[in-house]
Amino acid sequence: MDFNKLAKQYKDELLENVLPFWLNYSQDKECGGYFSCLNRDGSVFDTDKFIWLQGREVWLFAMLYNKVEKRQEWLDCAIQGAEFLKKYGHDGNYNWYFSLDRAGRPLVEPYNIFSYTFATMAFGQLALATGNKEYADIAKRTFDVVLAKRNNPKGKWNKLHPGTRPLKGFSLPMILCNLSLEIEHLLDEDFLKKVIDECIHEVMEVFYRPELGGIIVENVLESGELSDSFEGRQVTPGHDIEAMWFIMDLGKRLGRPELIEKAKEVTLTMCDYGWDKEFGGIFYFMDRKGFPPQQLEWDQKLWWVHIETLISTIKGYQLTGDPRCLEWFERVHDYTWSHFKDTEHPEWFGYLNRRGEVLLPLKGGKWKGCFHVPRGLYQCWQVLEQLKTRE
Repeated sequence: MDFNKLAKQYKDELLENVLPFWLNYSQDKECGGYFSCLNRDGSVFDTDKFIWLQGREVWLFAMLYNKVEKRQEWLDCAIQGAEFLKKYGHDGNYNWYFSLDRAGRPLVEPYNIFSYTFATMAFGQLALATGNKEYADIAKRTFDVVLAKRNNPKGKWNKLHPGTRPLKGFSLPMILCNLSLEIEHLLDEDFLKKVIDECIHEVMEVFYRPELGGIIVENVLESGELSDSFEGRQVTPGHDIEAMWFIMDLGKRLGRPELIEKAKEVTLTMCDYGWDKEFGGIFYFMDRKGFPPQQLEWDQKLWWVHIETLISTIKGYQLTGDPRCLEWFERVHDYTWSHFKDTEHPEWFGYLNRRGEVLLPLKGGKWKGCFHVPRGLYQCWQVLEQLKTRE
């Protein structure tokens, strides 16, 4: 495998195609913040603003400013988005809304914990870029709210009747694994260690199930037991694979090679488990007992699932040298670049049907924004650069 050529491919796609697309088309020069609902050619088809996508874009441009190059246009893009978020994104007590209209008036109440996590990431990264104490304070205060809410993330907006089937989900401990490293510079070391230990335990001991062949389930009962219900049988391969590169990063940071090894094995298990043997690509949702999943979009092939798999497989190879990781990287790379990359316009498609045909031509929407594609290109580029040097 030519790591030199691959590193250039990922770098060029990021810097020459994907970032200019978001810089040119997503910034709302009139009202502030970003448009995320963008057609194939970058034209805006809806002006609503979704807080977690606003936060993700602030984070992305601040992170690239911090780690790649001190480009003023990247910093300016991040700051204007952050100022819009600071002014309109929350209720005054750092309860972050789900969505706003174009002008910044709230549309959907703060029911979604991921609005909070991505606001934390955004302001934490931007505090690093600017040295602005107010941004650091917003990140810390929001993180405190996240931790306070983690046992009941939806709070009063929780639709479930209490007590009958008390489930807890995988996505929050998974995100906290990444978030804790993201804002490490803002946290007390003992507190950080406690948060990280708890997250690793949840991800790798509670949701990871050796008795099911080493897969990760999306929901378990609060007791940690399995639930034989739609939610309790749900497996989300993309989530599980994405979480494994967070765990690998933590393993590296903590000097725990056994954790990296376990995360690599889970990555390989989930790649094999989630791969569509008939049409290629990785399923969106699965049922661990093979029953029909409740999500009607279960067999779609989504951009983020494949991009996160590229990151975890190439990191798995870099950190352990396991050739199976490289085989999976190659397979997923071929599928991803031949199906999701738009050869006529910049940025990538997000939604394919099971056969791999484009289902929606949008480049951004309610769930897809300036995040997984550029972050994935950046992560793979960095690892491939290191592999290139090593070889």
